[in-house]
Parts: sequence; C-alpha cells; structure tokens
Amino acid sequence: MSELAQRSGADTDPGSSEPMEAETSDLRLLRGTRTRQAIARHAVDVASLEGLNGLSIGRLAGDLKLSKSGVATLFGTKEKLQVAAVASAREAFLDAVVHPASAAPHGASRLRALAEHWISYAETPLFAGGCFWAANLADFDSRPGQVRDALVRHHQDWLALLAGELRQAVEAGEIADLDVDLAAFQIDAVFTAANIALRLGDTDAADKARRVVEGFLTARR
Repeated sequence: MSELAQRSGADTDPGSSEPMEAETSDLRLLRGTRTRQAIARHAVDVASLEGLNGLSIGRLAGDLKLSKSGVATLFGTKEKLQVAAVASAREAFLDAVVHPASAAPHGASRLRALAEHWISYAETPLFAGGCFWAANLADFDSRPGQVRDALVRHHQDWLALLAGELRQAVEAGEIADLDVDLAAFQIDAVFTAANIALRLGDTDAADKARRVVEGFLTARR
C-alpha cells in the first residue's frame, strides 16, 4: 500500500476501501490538473499567434486529440479558457524573465538583467508567436471583462517592476534622476516594438532595445 494510502487509513478499519478510493481520487485530480495545465499552455502558443479570440474549446481539443466534452469540463467557457491561458502565460513569463533576473542586485544591474531575459524571451521565442502580451493587449484594451482584467494586471505589474528598479537605481546614485514611471513606459514600448521587429526579421531589434535601456542607465554626473 502506498504511503498516501497508509496516511489516509491511519484511523480507518484495515478492511475499508476508503484509503484506496481516496488515492484514486487524488490521482484523478492530479491527472486533471496536469491536463488542464497542458491545455492552457498550448492555448498560450495559439493565442500568441492568433490572439485569444482564436481560442475555442473545440480547437484545442482537436489540436491535442482530446474530447471536446473533456476540455469543456475542465474550463467550462471560452472566457475561462482565455483567463487560464493568460495565467499560464504569466507563469511562463515570470519563470523566463522575472525570476532569473532576481539574482542580480536591485537597481541598474537588475534592470539590465530584466532587459536581457526579456530579449531572450522574445528572440527565442518562448511562445510560438513571440510576446504573448504584445499579441493580446491591443485586442482587449477596450473590452471590459475578466480577460482584460487579467491582461491589465500583468501589464501593470510589469511596468511597476521596471519603475521600481529604476527608482532604486536613482536612489542609490547609480543613474541620473528621471521620471521613473515615464521611463518604464518608454522601455515597455520599446520592448513591444522590438518584439514586432523581431517577428518581421529585424536582426538588429534586440541590440536597439539594449541601447535604449542603457540610455536610461546613464550614471549620475
């Protein structure tokens, strides 16, 4: 008997079927969670190419050779599927860009690290169609609802992260004083432009983005 079943049966009659039923239920839940994660991750790739409006339960079921009813059971509605895709994209972005940069000291060094990891994220690219956020924010900027809310939260968090590192660099005397919110807005706009340029084959786009970031990191005189 597994350790899980032993724990579940600690206060149960040895002849009872409850531990086995609990283990079976846990395994089904685990499989369901993994399947949901796999579907959501595939949805991110599709949405990075065709936008979140290109998603449908039937489309993903066909792509992944799953039953439409099974996918519908996991997500319920198209909107919930879209929100799950945004959440999956966010986790992947954090793992690829934000978390690796946290090894660098706060301020100018971390901003450079964030820029380098963002460039790798767009150049590789992490998602089939490039930057997921650049592909979808414009489609939902005027559409109230849960999808827009999820996209906006991520975008605001990203801008706040950039502004926070710029602010720390200013306070530490690493760079000249500047409007950190405006600078973060400009850096994000350049990243979005670089993503488009990369998709169009501009091999110099990454270096241009680096040069823009460095322009904000001029040492205090």
